[in-house]
This record gives sequence, C-alpha cells and structure tokens, in this order.
Amino acid sequence: MTRWWDEFAAAVFDVISPPLLLLLLLAVAGVTAALWYSFPAWVPRRMPRWRRPRWRKPRWRLPRFRRGRKITTAPEQATAEPVFEPSVVLGDGTLLADRLAAEGRYAEAVRQRLRDVVGDLAAAGVISPLPGTTAAEVAATAAVQRPAVAAPLGGATELFSEIWYGDLPAERAHDEHMRALTGEVRARMRGGTP
Repeated sequence: MTRWWDEFAAAVFDVISPPLLLLLLLAVAGVTAALWYSFPAWVPRRMPRWRRPRWRKPRWRLPRFRRGRKITTAPEQATAEPVFEPSVVLGDGTLLADRLAAEGRYAEAVRQRLRDVVGDLAAAGVISPLPGTTAAEVAATAAVQRPAVAAPLGGATELFSEIWYGDLPAERAHDEHMRALTGEVRARMRGGTP
C-alpha cells in the first residue's frame, strides 16, 4: 500500500518533468525571498477609509555593509552663530508642523518637528546626516558631539520611532511632548552647553 503523497508526487511528475519542477520551485523561492526582503516598503502604512490607497512600486534595497563611519565635522568657517528655529515656515508665517497639528495630522507633525531639529543640528555643524541615516544614528552622533542634547534628542527619537515604526496612533499629547523635547534641544544648543 502506497502513501497518498507518493501518489501525488507521481501524478505531478506525470504532468511536469522533475527539472522543470525544480526550476519552478526555485523561481517561487526567489520571488518569496524578494518580497520578504522588501516587505515594509511595499505595504501601505495606513489606509484611510475616505480615500483610495495609493500603491507604491516596491523599492528594491541592497544591504549596506558599513564599517565604522568616520564622523567628519565641517571646518570652522565664520563666527556667525547659527539660528536654531524650525526651518519650514509656510507663506502665512506658520510652521508646517503647527499646520499639520492643527489639521489633526499629529504623526506627520511629530515627524516634521524632528526633521526641523535635525536640520538645526546639521546647520550648526553638530551632525552631517547622510542619505539612509536613521534617526537613532543621528541622535547618537549628536550625543557624541554635544552630550547636553542627548536626553531630549533621544526622547524625541524614541517618540518618533514609536509613532512611525511602532504604529502608535499619534495624538495631540504626543505632538505637545515632541514640541517640548525639540524646544529643549534648541535651548541647550543656544546655551552652548557641551
């Protein structure tokens, strides 16, 4: 008496030759691996009920093998003190982050506040963010250069990560907390504490 899978394998091999079946299985494994590797890039983050989802073409990413990057700081040029203020101001004088918060788009407001403070740190020469640098890497670099900003910038980075990568629903309280943290980072940068 034969088992059912022996009969199934015999039926499959009657229809498809073994080398062709092997090629098909390898192709399926390759497609599955490619989709698994690029999984977060092609799944939409949120699907609002009131509008159709916009599907994006997947971005294929190759792994980046990095050795310890050498952190370079800009040479001291002028003695002009950098201005520590949000960089994205709309035409009517309001900040983009404040406009997003007023519209109830708190997750985007939190992201914009972190972007503004990272822009301030880059303008001050504390960090030089490269494309592909994560928020945690930026915070670590800034903490090495200016230890005074380590605590508030670390808190801002953690809040951003919980909202954007942990799918924590953003609320007004999160935006207010991010506003306080980024304000503290700017205050410590103005104070010039090392």
